[in-house]
Parts: sequence; C-alpha cells; structure tokens
Amino acid sequence: MDGKAGLVTGAASGIGRASAVALAREGASVVVADLEGSHEAGAETVRLAEAAGGRACWQACDVSVAGDCERLVAQTVAAYGNLHFAVNNAGVGIFGTITEMDESDFDRVIAVNLKGVWLGMRYQIRHMLSHGGGAIVNTASAAGLVGAPESGAYVASKHGVIGLTKTAAVEWGDHGIRVNAVCPALTRTGMTAPIPADIKEALLSWQAIRREADPSEIASAIVWLCSDQASYVTGTAMPVDAGATASAGPWR
Repeated sequence: MDGKAGLVTGAASGIGRASAVALAREGASVVVADLEGSHEAGAETVRLAEAAGGRACWQACDVSVAGDCERLVAQTVAAYGNLHFAVNNAGVGIFGTITEMDESDFDRVIAVNLKGVWLGMRYQIRHMLSHGGGAIVNTASAAGLVGAPESGAYVASKHGVIGLTKTAAVEWGDHGIRVNAVCPALTRTGMTAPIPADIKEALLSWQAIRREADPSEIASAIVWLCSDQASYVTGTAMPVDAGATASAGPWR
C-alpha cells in the first residue's frame, strides 16, 4: 500500500479502526471518518495509524448524508492527492423481530448500512473513473449470506450491501475499479459487546473455530482486497467467519 491513499468510514472503533491502522502499517495514507460525536475516538485512531507508520487525518462524516460522502472524497483528495482505495465500513445494529421492530429503527439501519454504502461508492467511483481506477471494500456480514432471528433490518441491509458490491463490480470492472465485500462473523466490537452470553454462544456454535474474531483479523482481509495483490479479485463477498456459513447448522 506504499504511496496509496484512501478513506475508511466507521473508523473510530472496531473493524474500521483496525483497518485504518493496518492500512497505515502497510504504508498507506488514510482519512479516518466517523460521526462528529466520535471525534475523540477518531483522533485516537489517527494516532494509532501514525504510530504504525502511515499518514492519517480525521474527517467527520455521516454516511447517510450525500453531502458528507461527497466531501469525504474531496477532502481525501485534498489531503493526499488521490483516492486509491475506500473502505465503506460504517454500520449500526438495531435488533428485534420483524413484527416488533420500530419503523424508525428499520429506516436507520437501512440508511446507514445500505444507503451509506451506495452514497459512498457513488462519489468514490466518480473520482476513480477519471483518476486511474481504484479498489473499494464494503463491510457486509455473515448475516449478508444467511438469515438470523431478530435481525431482519440488519440482515436485509447486509444482503443489500453484497448486491450493491456485485453490481458495482460488474459495472466498473473494465474501468480499473475493483469492488469487493467482506463478511465477518461475530467480532469483538462495541456493536457486539452488549449481546448476551447465551446468544453469543449460540452464534459461535455455527462456527468451525468457536471464538469471536479480533477486528485485526477482519482488517487483514480488507487490506489484501485493497492491495494490488488482489488485482484479479472483484465482485466477491468474502466470508471471514471461522466457517460459520460453511455449515448447515450447529454441529457440535
């Protein structure tokens, strides 16, 4: 990633922070983006990325707002001269059965997790088309490959992310733009911390490796997909899920 520049959304914590730091460790310049209220945590990500050997700066961005997504691309280019890669990682999890979830909560999940990816790619691709191409990685989920109880909005949003990823890959592959998604299983982040232990145990029972992922393990896949080492890879929804989607159900 030496000499490459890009952005990571949802980078104040979790998979986003781990990705920004891992990209910086490989020599990239990274714009760390998250909600304005996450400025302090975002500044810590910047510090960690710089300590890892790359360049980094902070930019507030609500991915559900078109103007913010457009500015994020412009400010990345202003800071570092180009946009070689983008990691659309920002997401929220609000859970409940299909019959019980509030409409406003459903709308929020779709606005951030799905519309936010669409808006991000809209402006990222527009820049990449006239500046030599690039690589985009969207954070989907193992829940984008299967259903899950009490997760209808989240599952729908992540299935949608995979659909957008595949469509963008087909549309722009001949223009030097690669678009892929990663599909993590249960990962130790602020989003998963409140999940009760019995539910975590049930989720882990689907996996061949029965533990939660560290965010750095997801970040490793993201960095590879951003890099030239993945130059022939586009349109994938890559499970990084300890075998969770390889099984038909809990098997031990």
